[in-house]
Amino acid sequence: MRGLIWLLVVFAAAIALALIGRSETGTVLFVYPPYRVELSLVLFVLAALFGFGLLYFAARLLHQLVAIPVRLRAYRARRRQARAQDALVASLQAYFEGRYAHAEKDAARAHAGGAAPGLAALLAARAAHRLRDFAARDRWLDSAEAAGESVRVARTLTRAELALEERDFQSARSLLRGLPAAGSKEIATQRMLLRAERGAGNWEEVERMAARLAKDDAIPPALAEEARLQAAIELLKRDGVDRRALERRWRQLTEPEQLHPRVAEAAARRASALGATALAREIVENSLKREWNHALVLAYSELPTLEPAERSTEARTRITRAERWLHERPEDAALLAALGRLCAHAELWGKAQSYLEASLSLEESRAAHLELARLAEQVGREADAQRHYRRAAELD
Repeated sequence: MRGLIWLLVVFAAAIALALIGRSETGTVLFVYPPYRVELSLVLFVLAALFGFGLLYFAARLLHQLVAIPVRLRAYRARRRQARAQDALVASLQAYFEGRYAHAEKDAARAHAGGAAPGLAALLAARAAHRLRDFAARDRWLDSAEAAGESVRVARTLTRAELALEERDFQSARSLLRGLPAAGSKEIATQRMLLRAERGAGNWEEVERMAARLAKDDAIPPALAEEARLQAAIELLKRDGVDRRALERRWRQLTEPEQLHPRVAEAAARRASALGATALAREIVENSLKREWNHALVLAYSELPTLEPAERSTEARTRITRAERWLHERPEDAALLAALGRLCAHAELWGKAQSYLEASLSLEESRAAHLELARLAEQVGREADAQRHYRRAAELD
């Protein structure tokens, strides 16, 4: 469109000049002694316009010739930047495809070409880590430091993630807690921090974070429940140094936590170890009311070190309860094995053998064979004891 307009302007000017030339009789005189030049006005105007155009063309040509080195440098810089960008894209694709050696090589090219050098260095560091080349990984991480604040959060998260993979939970925790407020509130950061707190054994913080992240729908409910259960179990082990401390920590748990089989089993075993037989019995019985669990049933049959009279009394109390359960579950192999063990504690040898053999008839288990072996030793049947020991070893 612009070319057509210029063509029309030129034609209009030519027509105007022709019309002026037909009626114009003026002349232009140039005198330079001893020379004298006389031209018509129209010819002078044409010569002036031609001279201006020639001068303009020469000036533009000279400018283009002078600018050639600058343009060449700019062209080479654009080519280099384009190749670096292509290398960065190729590095990302290779990394996600699991070709870590290619990913590191392409990231190095991108870094050298100046395409997001901070991110390229972090990508190369991750690829080197996957290749177990920790020296190269550390060099790339140091290179990422030169990128400054623009990649600070990405750099810190990369260091923390790699520390978590190496199970250096304290370092990961320190790095994540040192992030700026905005970065530390991101969901990905909080998930990593939860892993670091679990690995470092900060169970109170694990409980708090798991509850908050589950409430915000930042982690799956199953993962949050697993973290809370693990925290509850570990806190019982850590704080249950004596009966009073164990009871205090137990009462601090929520009802769902207390009734969960894994937590109840851990608490019952800890209570038994401390000699709190009544508390252990109460914990298991309450949990089994909510959910039947074979591991918990077997834990019910374990008694702490007691005086013979106390052991027999506690065993008989538990036998009474377990036999009521047996009316509801007559073919439960774990319950029969637990009853056999409890009867052995109460020195009811005949009943113990009967329950254990009934358990084995339903399902072979190493625990039942071991109890029968011990029972055979008690009554002097060495051959039977050896036979059950061998079978228990085969089932191990």
